[in-house]
Amino acid sequence: MAEDPSKELFEFFQKMWNPMSFPIPGMFQPTMDVEEIEKKIRELQAVENWLKMNLTFVQMTAKTLEMQKSALETIQESAQQSPPEQKPKPTKRSG
Repeated sequence: MAEDPSKELFEFFQKMWNPMSFPIPGMFQPTMDVEEIEKKIRELQAVENWLKMNLTFVQMTAKTLEMQKSALETIQESAQQSPPEQKPKPTKRSG
């Protein structure tokens, strides 16, 4: 007799999310310990802050590159628009 498809799906997700097969508290049975929940909240808030910091770093890097691109385009445009400069004539020194 074939296994229950929902059980196969559960095992698939469990292997995907937890390849080492460590028990995941609260996955299908909620944790009843308030201290454990508070600890998990603090852990998730730490991860959230880390992700926000990395997001800010990526955004700053992108803005810096946009400013660099804009500066280079401006320099190139001004080089193309300005007439070629004439070389200064050497001056004769008397003496």
